[in-house]
Amino acid sequence: MSIHLLRHGDTAQRSYRGQLDDPLSALGWRQLREAVEGMAWDRVVSSSLSRCAAFARELSERRGLPLRIDARLVEYHFGEWQGVPIETIAERDGEALGRFWRDPVACPPPGGETLDAFRARLSAALDDVAAEAASARVLVVTHGGAIRLLRCVAEGRDFGDMAGIDVPHASLHSLVWQRVAAAAPEAPRPSEA
Repeated sequence: MSIHLLRHGDTAQRSYRGQLDDPLSALGWRQLREAVEGMAWDRVVSSSLSRCAAFARELSERRGLPLRIDARLVEYHFGEWQGVPIETIAERDGEALGRFWRDPVACPPPGGETLDAFRARLSAALDDVAAEAASARVLVVTHGGAIRLLRCVAEGRDFGDMAGIDVPHASLHSLVWQRVAAAAPEAPRPSEA
């Protein structure tokens, strides 16, 4: 199985962008084109947000690869913090920001997506990618938060480790994914008398 996760390139925005639909900057386009040079895949799957999907479309057209857009791969929803510069959040709501960084499971942003909901939708999307990757090399174009969470799941790490996982713009991450449905424990069988 071959799955590579690719974070979108620079958008020239400096805040928790989450599910805001920002386009790539010129730098972002250049970063992505350089990141995939010399790499080969058989198919591409992408988040539906334009900072991922626009590049995925270009790559699939240029290389003649099948493309599937999957809205489940969009970034984490930061609630009231979405689009607000981190410095402003720190000034207005520094204690809550600190709690979020220490324990994102118990302390999501006000009005934000829960980590359980984020994990569930991303895991379902990656289960489908893993089915495709059984016979093909798949590139998944997605977001920094999504890559951090998926790496925690795949590597058996605590979600509190997410902030410490470095995911620069246009970075590639190889992932070994055990399908969640396949990895679920088997239901206990009735005992035979």
